[in-house]
Amino acid sequence: MPFDENYFSSHTYKDITFAKYSMYWWSNRFFAMLARRYGRRGARLLEVGSGMGHLTGQLSAWFEAYGMDLNHWAVKKSKEVAERASLQTASAQELPFRDGAFNVVIIKHIVEHLPDPARAINEIGRVTEKGGILILATPNLGSLLKPWKGDKWIGYQDPTHISLKQPEEWLALIRDAGFEFIRVFSDGFWDVPYIRFAPKQIQKLFFGSLGGFQAVTGWVFLPMRWGESILVIARRK
Repeated sequence: MPFDENYFSSHTYKDITFAKYSMYWWSNRFFAMLARRYGRRGARLLEVGSGMGHLTGQLSAWFEAYGMDLNHWAVKKSKEVAERASLQTASAQELPFRDGAFNVVIIKHIVEHLPDPARAINEIGRVTEKGGILILATPNLGSLLKPWKGDKWIGYQDPTHISLKQPEEWLALIRDAGFEFIRVFSDGFWDVPYIRFAPKQIQKLFFGSLGGFQAVTGWVFLPMRWGESILVIARRK
């Protein structure tokens, strides 16, 4: 499936709203908090796979922000919400930037779409300055509740997820690209329902409360297996 305009209204995106206070909005806010916490204000930041540009747009007030995506349509639309950022169409596997160009690189739910994610992570290592920060997120095959979902697990619902890996494999690729880990954690159990016949709203409160608290407060505390995504914050050696 091509990453065109239709992609952002299909599969895992089909029920997503970009409105303020939506799950998408809270996720971007959380990643922006992490970037501001670990990155250097005024430094250069790159979002690899910037999609519709909402996260890059948020960060352009704090950083010299750059966004890039393989989707021409998304890059064009991004200019409406990320006017101050530098945006371009490019591949994550061939980053068009010099060595050590960025203090922060964010790659949020992109590596699972790539035919050669190891190459992309090595490219990120190349363009991240010494002491710079990588923030990465990808579906978590090690999620404790993944067996409860079976074939309906969220990571399996997008046919463009061609590179799903165990957390240990992702960590090895990141380490091999020259990074050392600051935090490895998860985002909580938000892919309800997990239990048949139990009301969905009650399940949201029961299973999703910890992940929601983490997202709202920015306090990182969920263990790696306690969620549907693995999140990594690492420093370039």
